[in-house]
Amino acid sequence: MEDKRSIAHMDLDTFFVSCERLIDSRLVGKPVLVGGTSDRGVVAACSYEARRFGVHSAMPMKLAKQLCPEAVVLRGNSGIYTNYSNMVTDIIKESVPLYEKSSVDEFYIDLTGMDRFFGCYKLVSELRDRIIKETGLPISFGLSINKTVSKIATGEAKPNNKIQIERGMEKGFLSPLSVRKIPMVGNKTYQSLCDFGMKRIQNVQQMPVKVMEKVFGKNGVGIWKKANGIDLSPVIAYQERKSISTERSFDQDTTDVVRLKSIITAMAENLIFQLRRGNKLTACVTVKIRYSDFTTYTQQRKVPYSASDHLLLPVVMDLYDKLYNRRLLVRMVGVRFSHLVEGGHQINLFEDRPELIQLYNAMDYLRDKFGDRAVLRASGFGAKTIGRFNPFSGEAPPLLANRRE
Repeated sequence: MEDKRSIAHMDLDTFFVSCERLIDSRLVGKPVLVGGTSDRGVVAACSYEARRFGVHSAMPMKLAKQLCPEAVVLRGNSGIYTNYSNMVTDIIKESVPLYEKSSVDEFYIDLTGMDRFFGCYKLVSELRDRIIKETGLPISFGLSINKTVSKIATGEAKPNNKIQIERGMEKGFLSPLSVRKIPMVGNKTYQSLCDFGMKRIQNVQQMPVKVMEKVFGKNGVGIWKKANGIDLSPVIAYQERKSISTERSFDQDTTDVVRLKSIITAMAENLIFQLRRGNKLTACVTVKIRYSDFTTYTQQRKVPYSASDHLLLPVVMDLYDKLYNRRLLVRMVGVRFSHLVEGGHQINLFEDRPELIQLYNAMDYLRDKFGDRAVLRASGFGAKTIGRFNPFSGEAPPLLANRRE
């Protein structure tokens, strides 16, 4: 039963900024922006000092610098952030029976039943104190009967604080808050809710669920449940990935055909390697292109389950050729493999030569030993950065402060 659960949500405050301040104490108290340093970059994280100027995450860096000219802009280092994240993960892993790492800086912890032995609020408070003491990172938490209420509570507790929502007080806690606080409510949904006079969560609570379903579909039912503090989703220690993808945005829009194909090739080749490393196969290939006018087009194709370069790369390039329009400048390209299943490559007795399979094994061995860029096709040299993150390790992916070709 939901009302017997105790779920904590912990969130490292302005995580990237906090890591940078541990490295350079001169940044303490200053407005700091972490993200892409070019005009095309995006703010990955910003300090509370910068937020006072209206800056927020996912904002174009150019606009952020206009709003806060005195801000210190840092490109960031995903390796450092991942190391600090792992430090926090290790502490949590040692201290609680079940946790879910939902992102590089967020954790859900299931403490159901622990109150009879220790006291859930006391346990999470001591865990928070230990994290702060051993890592120096500020962290906030919310504690309630489910994930949704706890996540919202964490947001209200920030910065660097804690809050517990007692059983039966969920609706009262949520009612005065903006509907923006509800997870899954984005800008478009928020505007739609406002158009119907639902600016506060209380307005959604008072709306019949049938009306919400009629107006917003299944999404409306989900919003209504969350607004009423209803969330039965469990804390999941590990969840199989259904897809892997990568994207590259350019500092300047381009029509350089050779460059575009080089980057697409490198991205696809790296993703295929990740499939083999994770013992996965894909059955659906998707390519995405965003043009300079921000129109975005995708093409996808179902394929027989595979994790082989010679089978998947031609599909990727064919989809790209169908999407690319030389009359328009390209802003971003992306590749995605989905419908993933467990399994290794199935040898085709009529098409796959033993030498080809041996070549893949040798390439993968070198990449595992010397890094993902140890072996590349010559046509893929145009991509200067390829992530070394293993998407099938069970860890949440690191949030890269800046991804550029």
